[in-house]
Amino acid sequence: MEKSFLIAGFGGQGVLLAGEVLANAFMYAGKNVTWYPSYGAEMRGGTVNCSVKMSDTEIGSVQDSTSDYIIVLNQASFDRFLPSVSKNGTIIVNTSLASDTKVRDDINYVFFPITQTADEKLNSTKMTNIIALGILARATGLLDLKDLEKALDTVIPPHRKNLLPLNLQALKIGYEYDLLHV
Repeated sequence: MEKSFLIAGFGGQGVLLAGEVLANAFMYAGKNVTWYPSYGAEMRGGTVNCSVKMSDTEIGSVQDSTSDYIIVLNQASFDRFLPSVSKNGTIIVNTSLASDTKVRDDINYVFFPITQTADEKLNSTKMTNIIALGILARATGLLDLKDLEKALDTVIPPHRKNLLPLNLQALKIGYEYDLLHV
């Protein structure tokens, strides 16, 4: 089984960190993984995205023209990457910064006010990316929460380890999101 993922937003939203955590979680799960970041010349505010591919076997190519699962954290990313969702794929949309419009009927949508939830429940919009990973884990059924927790511990640098409990809480908030009401 091979699945492709794309995470997109603007600089400063932790898109690349989220992709790195996702890739590491799949490695902990014993999968073959690629992680491919892409960002503009801007430091903050420019567009950023990354692709993660996981497979039970060796991976032949790093990127695909479509992805099975896409997380978009803002409207510009929604507009740009909606056409890239594979048929029967899933797009997770941060409705705090993007519309909840169902433009295509051949894909699945998960709409959630991720940034608003991060602000209200964690007092930090910087946890938006990690809540999104929790939602992705729940929506796909491909990730064990424990592997994501280990990946967070691995990826968060030593000088930021004090933020690990908050990140774990964010992950749990996303994972516990009720997908039945989507």
